[in-house]
Amino acid sequence: MFKMKWHDPVEVDLSQGSQLVQGPVEALVFLLDAWPDRRGPRYVAARSFCRAAISGRKSAEEARQMFIEAAQEAQITAH
Repeated sequence: MFKMKWHDPVEVDLSQGSQLVQGPVEALVFLLDAWPDRRGPRYVAARSFCRAAISGRKSAEEARQMFIEAAQEAQITAH
């Protein structure tokens, strides 16, 4: 599988510990499997941006920024 990576990984903190997310593929898996709140508009946008980055319609860095905004919306710390 193609592994696209961000220039800087994003660290998110959940109650069970922190996780380092390194690119849009990992971010999409995290959004679908481990995300604490799947109702926010930034969450929906982050899923869309990650899918678009994987298919080449958006840049990986655009997906990274939206993932960070979604993490802030969900009140998990994004570094």
